[in-house]
Amino acid sequence: MGTVTNGIKGVLRIGQTLSVLGRTGVKWVGGERPPAPRLLRETFESLGATYIKLGQFIASSPTFFPKEYVEEFQHCLDRTPNLPFGVIKRIVREELGRPIDQVFSEIDPVALASASIAQVHAARLITGEDVVIKVQKPGVENILLTDLNFLYISARVLETLAPKLSWTSLSGIVEEIQRTMMEECDFIKEANNLKVFRNFLHDTHNEDATVPVVYEHCSTRRILTMERFYGVPLTDLESIRGYAKDPERTLITAMNTWFSSLTQCEFFHADVHAGNLMVLKDGRVGFIDFGIVGRIRPDTWQAVSDFISAVMVGNFDGMAEAMIRIGITSQTVKAADLAADLRTLYQQMDKMVPDHVPYQADQAEDDVNSILMDMVKVGESHGLHFPREFALLLKQFLYFDRYVHILAPEMDVFMDDRLNMLH
Repeated sequence: MGTVTNGIKGVLRIGQTLSVLGRTGVKWVGGERPPAPRLLRETFESLGATYIKLGQFIASSPTFFPKEYVEEFQHCLDRTPNLPFGVIKRIVREELGRPIDQVFSEIDPVALASASIAQVHAARLITGEDVVIKVQKPGVENILLTDLNFLYISARVLETLAPKLSWTSLSGIVEEIQRTMMEECDFIKEANNLKVFRNFLHDTHNEDATVPVVYEHCSTRRILTMERFYGVPLTDLESIRGYAKDPERTLITAMNTWFSSLTQCEFFHADVHAGNLMVLKDGRVGFIDFGIVGRIRPDTWQAVSDFISAVMVGNFDGMAEAMIRIGITSQTVKAADLAADLRTLYQQMDKMVPDHVPYQADQAEDDVNSILMDMVKVGESHGLHFPREFALLLKQFLYFDRYVHILAPEMDVFMDDRLNMLH
């Protein structure tokens, strides 16, 4: 019976998708014609969960999609209406399989955050601990599967949008999106990621960084109950000063923790923007939101590590050689020409960050994306195509570089002995 119901829901969802696309078409015929990338982003936002996630995939994949689409999808908003508290309570009760008051003494009816896949509420356990509950919205998985199957069929559209995809299997990309999205829907996997990262911190004797404790007796595939962190985002400099005596050291802790996870943990946090790094009241760095993680093969990491080493000393020939090892190409690439183009790009980057002007976190995000796209573009102009994990890694490295400008403008990232980036 469930299959029939899901089938009916699937048909309705495809009908809903087509009606949104139809409305967009009517507006287009009626003369309302924003630029194609914006039109696609607005359409994706009105289509909800899967398409928002797909938009974010495009935004974080400058190695696959044209610059104007990658830029436009940076603005893809993952904000969806809050579910009524009654619905949230019902889901929590169903998932727990017992009355809520046997587990939680209170749940704040006002959500802390809401996105397309889940909603987060502050709560307290009957044993007294302050927690947050991440609650998956109803029907999300079914919508994702229906949408992704629909996308599978509509892959031709993506092929037109991203001509570079011809060199790789498009269905492979849809499968990759499906895998990462379905992983985000499985909170048991996220809970496991948190445990693995906690063990990594323990094994590396790292007491300066932490992740939320998972309360397994009240976590399931659709609800995740975690320790509540009290602190401020890493880039909120004024507030950090109240928590951490030395913001520079705090930043070094965050960077060292992340870099050592590349070689000593089975995955790395692939979404370390300012909102997912907190400075806690006791001065420790808290890593949160392990829904998106990356895994990297040792040989790719070795090449990326060589690339970063070359960046650190301004060795453009070394950067070019490492990029050639990372990229996939069917032609011979002249390392000297690539190095010359990277040198030109680097000189422009230096001009982008004036030392005498206060630097804002949201500007950091814009800068990171434009530098990333420029680097990828330089590589591609020489016939290289890069795996997505290179973009994810480079993006994190660039984020840290920008945070240094905000939190520690005097620090030289590349010469500071306290950083163990590549050890």
